[in-house]
Amino acid sequence: MHALTISPADRIERGRFSDWPLALKSILGFWFVYALTVAARAFMGTDALTILFNKLISISIGIVLTGLIYIAIASLAGNAGIRKKAIVAGLASFVASWGMAGSFIAIEDVMREPKEVFRYQSREGFVIIEKGRTLTVERRAQEPLVLTWPRMGELDTNKRIRYAADVSVTWLFFFAAWSAFYLATKAQAEALNAKRRAVEAESAAQAAQVRALRYQINPHFLFNTLNSLSSLVMGGRPEEAENMILKLSTFFRSSLSLDPSADVTLAEEIDLQRLYLEIEKVRFPRRLKVEIDIPDDLKNARVPGLLLQPLVENVIKYGVSGTRDKVTLNIRAAEAGPGRFTIEVQNSGAEASTKGRNGKPDGTGVGLTNVCQRLEARFGTAAKCEFGPTADGGYRVLMTLPLDRADG
Repeated sequence: MHALTISPADRIERGRFSDWPLALKSILGFWFVYALTVAARAFMGTDALTILFNKLISISIGIVLTGLIYIAIASLAGNAGIRKKAIVAGLASFVASWGMAGSFIAIEDVMREPKEVFRYQSREGFVIIEKGRTLTVERRAQEPLVLTWPRMGELDTNKRIRYAADVSVTWLFFFAAWSAFYLATKAQAEALNAKRRAVEAESAAQAAQVRALRYQINPHFLFNTLNSLSSLVMGGRPEEAENMILKLSTFFRSSLSLDPSADVTLAEEIDLQRLYLEIEKVRFPRRLKVEIDIPDDLKNARVPGLLLQPLVENVIKYGVSGTRDKVTLNIRAAEAGPGRFTIEVQNSGAEASTKGRNGKPDGTGVGLTNVCQRLEARFGTAAKCEFGPTADGGYRVLMTLPLDRADG
């Protein structure tokens, strides 16, 4: 098989924090809207700068706490369903609301006292003047009564807790609103991404079908097959020729009748490749050796149809055809943990299988690209496609797929 150049970004699976740009935009957007409402309120008074300074501190704390909510969701429920994400978001929002309330108490000394003055006329005829923490009651024929509100640090523990509880309730709804918006946006993005992958999977499957048709009507392939048939007939081996014709017709019929958008069982995919290889073994009876090891409990695993065809064809084209040595083709499957399994296609025993005359990788990379793109389009990050040369001059492709059994 041949080598393929793929950018590093194509090989890196998306992590739990891969959607951080979306989270960052939503966080800044929410707090920007809040800042606009605060600014509008501040400029309605006479001491806008002080109010904006105080609110800027609380907004900064709020942005940090909202970011921590996102980290909690991504860390604890990054790959989970929407229900678990909603539970984590709710709990994180509750903790963040108390964090906001606690920060108000902790930074009380940092806050500037507003210079704005509010005057009220009470029903009893008193004039009430409120400025910062001071409340002045002007009474007729009496000295004004000046009251100063105590600082939070001067209150007893019970009153501070009650104040924090009142503040946390207000902010709980804000953090919960952001969490709901973020989860809804993320769910919509995942749905659109799944739809895109489905479209790409169907397109890739159709491309694989076209590629399979090209194999079937490829003049070179047909010429070699017919030449092998002629040799069998001329050599007085009509039974072998008849057997080869039956295999060839069965391969054509199976490939043409295959739905390119449907999955097949691993056993069906292997049977189709056996037909192809039996035909090629007539051409290379001494050079091609095939070893297939598929456990019984994986034969009903679902795989995209014609997934192995480009890989097997590469072994023949770039491995067996390019050497006089014996080439061994191994196709193996094995479980790879809960809900996953691997398919390995490896050829060994011939230096020419991976390098051309100039020492560079043989082939154009179309076949291997097709396989990797189909897996990514069909399964997203749930599948992997790893490949590379082996120490004996061969080549190895290792595919990891979700395990979905046909009888499941």
